[in-house]
Amino acid sequence: FNMTPRQRALAVLNFQDYDRLPIVHFGFWRETLQQWADQGHISQEDASGWTDGNAPERAINKQLGFDFNWHNTVGADFGLRPRFESKVLEELPDGSRKVLNHDGVIVLQNDDAGGIPAEIDHLLKASEQWQEFYLPRLQWSPQRAILSQDAHAKLYDTKRDYPLGLNCGSLLGRIRDWMGVTGLAYVQADEPLLFEEMIQTVADLCYRCTEAMLAMPDVTFDFGHFWEDICFKNGPLINPQVFKDKVAPGYRRISKLLSRHGIDLVSLDCDGKVDLLLPIWLEQGINIMFPMEVGTWDANIRPWREKYGRAIRGVGGMDKQVFAYDRAAIDSEIERLRPLIALGGYLPCPDHRIPPNAKWDNVQYYCEQMRKI
Repeated sequence: FNMTPRQRALAVLNFQDYDRLPIVHFGFWRETLQQWADQGHISQEDASGWTDGNAPERAINKQLGFDFNWHNTVGADFGLRPRFESKVLEELPDGSRKVLNHDGVIVLQNDDAGGIPAEIDHLLKASEQWQEFYLPRLQWSPQRAILSQDAHAKLYDTKRDYPLGLNCGSLLGRIRDWMGVTGLAYVQADEPLLFEEMIQTVADLCYRCTEAMLAMPDVTFDFGHFWEDICFKNGPLINPQVFKDKVAPGYRRISKLLSRHGIDLVSLDCDGKVDLLLPIWLEQGINIMFPMEVGTWDANIRPWREKYGRAIRGVGGMDKQVFAYDRAAIDSEIERLRPLIALGGYLPCPDHRIPPNAKWDNVQYYCEQMRKI
């Protein structure tokens, strides 16, 4: 064997032989990279220029010892076109601001705070706002498939040695973004026809965008990829039966399209405890769970494999918090992963973006040990 990281990853996920496990990650917090740049581990240019799978990231990967970032995908524009103009609505005494963001959501922004801004209100509440502000922004046009220079370079990189995914969009997560969790719950009861129209509109757009990408000449994708984030620490943010009835058909339509183009590995990014939605996704052709957050619910591939067999694969499930501790903690985490890796069809990967408490030397040590073992 003398395989590339791409060949290794595909071999693992297809339960085939491989020479060694690829060392995989899921990107970084911006604050993490800035901290490492301040400490002299990476250049300021790489820290500020980083995005998933680009040249600065490949340089950082080489220094740390990672082979690639799983969240390395290319897709058409599934979002609002045009996006809302972001503007400050109110300056608060503590220096924070109420801001209308590009999705039509009013958030609380604070320059000193990292992470996701708190949501205060949402423009999208009912049929009136949907018809006026959102539906016109979710129509298909060929301009959605005009790619950035960086994305175009990935597609036609003849020396690519990492797996490349086709981003197939989001069938419910983006609606949850626009309405908020509470709004999404109310609309199902207050305006069920609107709920169905939103799902169908988004699913149709995702299909058209995916179709356009697959029609591009001389392009090869290794897997399809959806983003959702519709679960929290205790389970789904939507009734699983409603999800099966209303949302699942959109996945099936797109997964069949992927399969017709020879793409049978389909990854789905959903945080939180996903167990109740797993069988629904599997029925629709989704077969890779990512990032399998360890969290307080201890997500891992074993119970899923025992229940669903080789139909399910996984990327993730490595507890990134050990990067803040010491080498003993990293060694312990690697030992925990060992029997899960032996099950096959599973790529360990930090279970979300590497946070600012991660020590450079610890991340480097993790890569070294995983490569040795």
